[in-house]
Amino acid sequence: MATAQISPIAESATPSPDEIRERARAMLPDILARAARCEAEHKVPDETIAELKAAGMFKITQPKRYGGYEMNPNVLFDVQMTLAEACMSTAWVYGLLAVHQFQLGLFDDRCQQEAWSEDPDTLIASTYQPVGKVTRVEGGFRLSGHWGFSSGVQHAGWIFLGSAAPPLVEGGPPVMTTFLLPKGDYRYVEGTWDTFGLQGTGSLDVIVEDAFIPAYRTHTLQEGFEVVHQPGLKVNTGPLFRMPWGQQFSRSVSTAAIGALQGALDTFLQIAGNRVSTNTGKATKNDPQAQAYAAMVQSEILAMKTTLHRNFDEMMAWLEAGQDIPLTDRVRYRYEAAQVARKCSALVDGFLPLLGGRAIYNSSPILRYWRDILASRAHVANNPDPLGASLGAVYMGQPNVELFV
Repeated sequence: MATAQISPIAESATPSPDEIRERARAMLPDILARAARCEAEHKVPDETIAELKAAGMFKITQPKRYGGYEMNPNVLFDVQMTLAEACMSTAWVYGLLAVHQFQLGLFDDRCQQEAWSEDPDTLIASTYQPVGKVTRVEGGFRLSGHWGFSSGVQHAGWIFLGSAAPPLVEGGPPVMTTFLLPKGDYRYVEGTWDTFGLQGTGSLDVIVEDAFIPAYRTHTLQEGFEVVHQPGLKVNTGPLFRMPWGQQFSRSVSTAAIGALQGALDTFLQIAGNRVSTNTGKATKNDPQAQAYAAMVQSEILAMKTTLHRNFDEMMAWLEAGQDIPLTDRVRYRYEAAQVARKCSALVDGFLPLLGGRAIYNSSPILRYWRDILASRAHVANNPDPLGASLGAVYMGQPNVELFV
């Protein structure tokens, strides 16, 4: 197998976290200008993906061995929130494709070499629905199936697919497994993404027809929960790669809503600054109810960001000290991540009545944020109810039942 080749941007000095954040902020005018096209074409524009690659945005939690930066995940999610201020679909796709660079670092090094040795900038899509048909064969598995919801798959050269593998022993439980496949082993289906929100994510269906997957191209839910037995840790020895996969993934599908809520607030303030009600003749900027609501939303955004940053800083502090993250805290972190979409949905909903009848026109710039944030609630990882019950049970002395934490 060829030695990993480092991309030109990785050969230069690693940018600081603040430089990464500044690069993201500088992209906003172009991303906003493309937002309507992204939504209409049901796909993040190719030039946006190229610009994100050139700026090193997908390298934030990628292994250093393949040109990555191995930074605190807070940097990645700060970028995601920033992008979402202009276009939540772009931010959603970015977040997923970026955290997959971390996930690949948990796989056997042979997988990393296959994916990154020729192109360390290659991207990996995913859909973890356990709907495939899996058969154990000599040396690995055969996989077939039809999956939905693969965000950004048009930009990827590889894909992670979830399925339940047959039990290791007769009578045992199925083994929840993620399989890694190259582009030639799957196809995506155009025209399968027709939604009211997050239209630009292009979360298409994926079909696999009897593909062979070597045993080393797998990663199990149990490995992700236990952390220490993940094959990638043999070569990626930095503390970052002892972070449970579920912690980063759950934030990749919730954090864009925070940035989109900031974009909605900024849009609301722009509209309110010029709006005069045709019924009352009063300027919205002088309305105490509108003023108080704007202040409350900004405060809630900052609180959600503070929780996000605190949680990853706490996790990294434990890992850098060579300690395990306490299980109760792992469940709490997942619960707090799952609350975000529901909170943001309620908050963005409150803008519309304050803007009157004009807010319901499709031409209103605030509606895209509203649609996208509400759509994000549908992701299974953004349902806080089961996680809240699990966390409460742990607090009451019951055993933990959550594995994706």
